Amino acid sequence: MPGENLSRDEARERADLLSVDGYEVALDLRSAVGETDGDGPRTFRSVTTIRFRCAEPGAASFADLIAPSVTAVTLNGLDLDPAAVFDGARITLEDLLAENELTVDAQCAYSRTGEGMHRFVDPEDGEVYLYTQYEPADARRVFANFEQPDLKAPYRFEVTAPEGWTVRSNGEGTLTDGTWRFADTKPISTYITAVLAGPYHEVADSYRRTFADGTVLEIPLAALCRKGLARYFDAEDVFLVTKQGLDFFHDHFDYPYPFGKYDQAFVPEYNLGAMENPGLVTFREEYIFRGQVTSASYERRANVILHEMAHMWFGDLVTMTWWDDLWLKESFADFMGSFSMVEATRFTDGWITFANNRKSWAYRADQLPSTHPVTADIRDLEDAKLNFDGITYAKGASVLKQLVAYVGRDAFLEGARRYFKRHAYGNTRLGDLLAVLAETSGRELAGWSRAWLETAGVNSLTPQLTCDAEDRITELAVVQDAAPSHPQLRPHRVAVGLYRRTADGDLVRYARAEADVDGARTVVKELAGAERPELVLVNDDDLTYCKIRFDAGSLDTLRDHLGDLTDPLARALCWSALWNLTRDALMPARDFIGLVFRHAGRESDIGVLQMLHAWARSALTHYAAPAWREEGALLLAQGALSELRTAEPGSQHQLTWARFFAAVAESESDLQLLRGLLAGTAKIDGLSVDQELRWAFLEPLAAHGQADESVIDAELARDDTASGKRHQVRCLAARPSAAVKAQAWAQVVESDSLSNALVEATIAGFARPGQRELLAPYAAKYFAAIERVWTERSIQIGMYVVRGLFPALQDDRTTLEATESWLAAHRNAAPALRRLVLEAADDMARSLRGQECDAAAAG
Repeated sequence: MPGENLSRDEARERADLLSVDGYEVALDLRSAVGETDGDGPRTFRSVTTIRFRCAEPGAASFADLIAPSVTAVTLNGLDLDPAAVFDGARITLEDLLAENELTVDAQCAYSRTGEGMHRFVDPEDGEVYLYTQYEPADARRVFANFEQPDLKAPYRFEVTAPEGWTVRSNGEGTLTDGTWRFADTKPISTYITAVLAGPYHEVADSYRRTFADGTVLEIPLAALCRKGLARYFDAEDVFLVTKQGLDFFHDHFDYPYPFGKYDQAFVPEYNLGAMENPGLVTFREEYIFRGQVTSASYERRANVILHEMAHMWFGDLVTMTWWDDLWLKESFADFMGSFSMVEATRFTDGWITFANNRKSWAYRADQLPSTHPVTADIRDLEDAKLNFDGITYAKGASVLKQLVAYVGRDAFLEGARRYFKRHAYGNTRLGDLLAVLAETSGRELAGWSRAWLETAGVNSLTPQLTCDAEDRITELAVVQDAAPSHPQLRPHRVAVGLYRRTADGDLVRYARAEADVDGARTVVKELAGAERPELVLVNDDDLTYCKIRFDAGSLDTLRDHLGDLTDPLARALCWSALWNLTRDALMPARDFIGLVFRHAGRESDIGVLQMLHAWARSALTHYAAPAWREEGALLLAQGALSELRTAEPGSQHQLTWARFFAAVAESESDLQLLRGLLAGTAKIDGLSVDQELRWAFLEPLAAHGQADESVIDAELARDDTASGKRHQVRCLAARPSAAVKAQAWAQVVESDSLSNALVEATIAGFARPGQRELLAPYAAKYFAAIERVWTERSIQIGMYVVRGLFPALQDDRTTLEATESWLAAHRNAAPALRRLVLEAADDMARSLRGQECDAAAAG
């Protein structure tokens, strides 16, 4: 039989055959604590009873379960031989009746990879914490089931846990005789069921709303985290955003929150940002801030809280039939997260973050050879795992933002309301959504869908400007083009802004016109006769999804006056466009870095500033000519230190520049300053060096050989926590030693002893841009190892290894050719593995083009 993968065709066939009436799942988690017997994995008992119907009595099918062993299988009162029916991933079910009952008694394994029932031991106090994470298909690691989104059913969970533990699931729970029994859920998909267990710290609150008809909705709220993080936990802000979100969605969706309570748990070693389990949303615990962070971090957390809340309706109440339409939940949640955040919370500039951060993720993904339409072709579960990407999330959200402008906000929201009511607790496809939006807007959406949802690629929009002798515009046109690989031109609703400087030197907009760009060239007639601008900004106000280009005069203006732009969204759009020019080898990397240090010091939006820092580092690492890297690194560090010293003491800008300086510190004087700041012998007015900042300063010292193992271990002694351990592992792997790199490689590639979080930390420390020569021997080792790693390890760890250890720092033709040779020799490798390697090859080819562009600028 097939292994752990599940194809779309198999799922479709099973959905045609079976319908599920309910699950009863009993888990005994007392084995999570104490010593284990033998050398095998630590396991827990899982007993599942499934009641289901079969449309063709006598037919055969299968249930899903990934477990070390199965003790007993009973189908319709008959005991089956586990050795005969269970192959490690599936349980064969033959001669089904019209109505069936299956009971499976299994020993399931605790996870260290963040997939299934993850088990974490807190190094600070030795306490054990458990939580589940399933998407797209890891519930089968915890209980037997039919693991596909369109076989929804109610669930009743029962959990026996160590005395004194807190246990949570999707429904309300009660503790009786040492066992927690939870209320039946509504019909939901397997991947959003959840269990949380351990000595979690909990804060309670409640939400109350009275509707127009007088009915009252009360939702119990809870926020949970590890005991070790309780002193940092600002649960009141989590509840504030939660209540604001619940108000917003009830105001606009006209469908009361349907899942009873609303718990939000912040859990350790989490692979994702968060997961929308109804009644028990899980988040990575890094959203609890142990030290100073900027407002951008709080905004990001608020966005994630609201993103997951939107899923309660888009994804949980109404769920895609198969992963092809993953966008039906993720694009909507990404859009609604920003939409609700801007309108309902203190983070009113959220669309700036969306334009600058989320869309840059989409632009990158949409130019990879693996790009796909928003509504994708997902053949199997491995495809599904990789499609949680910038297209499904950020491009889809960008397209929905444009759709709102196209059909109108009221029609869009009315369409959502009808969608929920029509398909509640059911499954949908693309056509179901388009149908309600066509009803409410009166627009034909099939053509829009073909252009925006069913084709891949990103268009570029460039202004063409001609003026008369009086410096008046005679014609302003927008030219649209597309990559040869994806030549589709699309209809765009855009705003075109004209900017010029005032007497005070501010660069401000003085004219704006909206236009429908369709085809290769569109004239914006409304701007004819306007005075000549210094800057033309196509896609002003960020109405569409495109790469913005500039005419020569506008680009000259930005070189000298980008920092004078007074509108923060316009600045963010210009920065994003300049970064795209750099990635497309149309602007030398050294020019982009120069722009950052000419203008970034005046950037008011802290999230934009942080993106500029990340882009500047990427420009130097990947797109700068090798001969200029050393000079560029010194310029980056000098510029960062200058801005750090002039930033307002105690400000979030000062903190941001301090972190950036540490990341790019290069010279002996830079490293001496970091040592002094750690030792307390150096000081920068207003800069408080807390524990998180100490680790940020220690890592570059370790990478430059100025902090050995004893120094790093001493820092861990100051911060002997889960977070401290991750930092320590990263710093240890960053040291510039062949023996260190060999040990780090062996720990990640040759062993599975590290947890997912420590694998990620080790890889982050291993691959340092300043250690290219030291890492050179691992290029060949990478290609020799990845197929075995992909086969032997979980898909999450496989993704960490294949992406994180790709020899991107060996950026030359030899490595690119080696990558292409591996692809040619492994045409039958797992498609998901090939996709990751193909993406890495494309990134390297793009880097080499950028380096050629930068070298040409040197003359």
